[in-house]
Amino acid sequence: MPVLNRIAAFADEMAEWRQHLHRHPETRFDCHQTAAFVAGKLREFGVDEIHEGIAESGLVAIIRGRSPGPAIGLRADMDALPMQEQSGKPHASTVPGAMHACGHDGHTTMLLGAAKYLAETRNFAGTAVLIFQPAEEWGSGADVMVKAGVLDDWKVEQVYAIHNMPGTPVGTFYGNTGATMAGIDEFDITIEGRGGHGAYPHLTRDPITAGVALHSAIQTILSRDHYALDRLVVAVTQFHAGTANNITPGTATLSGTVRSFSDEAQAVAKRRLREICEGVQATFGVTVTLDYIEWEPPTVNDPDCAQFAFNVAEEVGRVESREALPEMGGEDFAYMLRARPGAYIFLGNGDTAEVHHPAYDFSDETAPFGASYFARLVERALPA
Repeated sequence: MPVLNRIAAFADEMAEWRQHLHRHPETRFDCHQTAAFVAGKLREFGVDEIHEGIAESGLVAIIRGRSPGPAIGLRADMDALPMQEQSGKPHASTVPGAMHACGHDGHTTMLLGAAKYLAETRNFAGTAVLIFQPAEEWGSGADVMVKAGVLDDWKVEQVYAIHNMPGTPVGTFYGNTGATMAGIDEFDITIEGRGGHGAYPHLTRDPITAGVALHSAIQTILSRDHYALDRLVVAVTQFHAGTANNITPGTATLSGTVRSFSDEAQAVAKRRLREICEGVQATFGVTVTLDYIEWEPPTVNDPDCAQFAFNVAEEVGRVESREALPEMGGEDFAYMLRARPGAYIFLGNGDTAEVHHPAYDFSDETAPFGASYFARLVERALPA
């Protein structure tokens, strides 16, 4: 079965919603105007309940089916990125330094489309819990919403989300049945030495030399401390030191990220980073301080829920792969999947710029497929 006829009938309306959201991006937890727009549409649709102000600007909409039954959760992220748009589109961002460069305007629109359909038809037995979340890009808004009780208060049994993917044909779904997005940790390392004149290095404790050794040692985490078949990235992405050619600085800093698909791999990286810092401190006579931030866990699909999601996706589009390679990017939907079984899959966005690129734009042709997928998830999970 292709895109639902009723949803196809208001595809142009969905494009208007999406382009309005694109023109007015908001970042982090400050998605109040976006939430107000969403709430206004939900009231027009006649949903049963709207709960606002969760995680500052998040909201939850409740749609009850024709008879009692379990509750299924559907999540869309609403926040934009702090970057300047260069798409040249008529609906480009009107907010300097902010743009929807990851398609969350499209995700929100797809869930709104599903809400309109479900509120009209109610061809299911149970409750659809629609979760509109801020701060996916920064702030782990999903974690905040879970802790606020959005899954517990409405007794959500399963939870689902979707992300657009440029470079894949519109209407094509893919993903896998296990680890899907990497866990994200970050680290900042400060090396305190003793600065001085560059001509007299014997009177200094050079933090640059210590930092170079530290960087080289970090590369051995993957090659010597980690099981090769368990994916892991430990990347130093910043190294700052010095102000002039004839001055040995007193301080150097290194920063980076750790990505993996298991808590065990993250734990190995954290332990070895700490040990390497301690070793460099002893070797070079400097003080090394590690600030390790456990940011987000891996996004891991429940196998049964993922297979169910792909079966539903086949009803509205084409499933390209059920066993695609996981992505090393992160996603805070991981917190919801740790709290409930569910699945996170991808939907093609066509031949557009990549996400997080200043020329990116969500494809409005994609929205009816995503909305139909969300609606069918409810109807198939909660048959009337």
